Amino acid sequence: MRVRARAAREGLGGTREGALVVKLTAPPVEGQANAALARLLGRLLGVAPSAVTLLRGTAGRDKLLRVAGLRAADARARLAGAKEAR
Repeated sequence: MRVRARAAREGLGGTREGALVVKLTAPPVEGQANAALARLLGRLLGVAPSAVTLLRGTAGRDKLLRVAGLRAADARARLAGAKEAR
């Protein structure tokens, strides 16, 4: 996943080099963008934000996440549905 902080609007921004692009309005300061990412993905995936765990990429744009209680294929399907619903 690739995060673009300080975007005009939050949401999914397609893919880039095989990674899902997520746009966030929060600045990349003091973990604000990471917290916003958990909230947004929680909402899009239908899980609590606390179920979204950042495994790698705390200080970078490229992130690796785990979503508790959701298989990778199910997460991809839900995110694809969220992109189509926009």
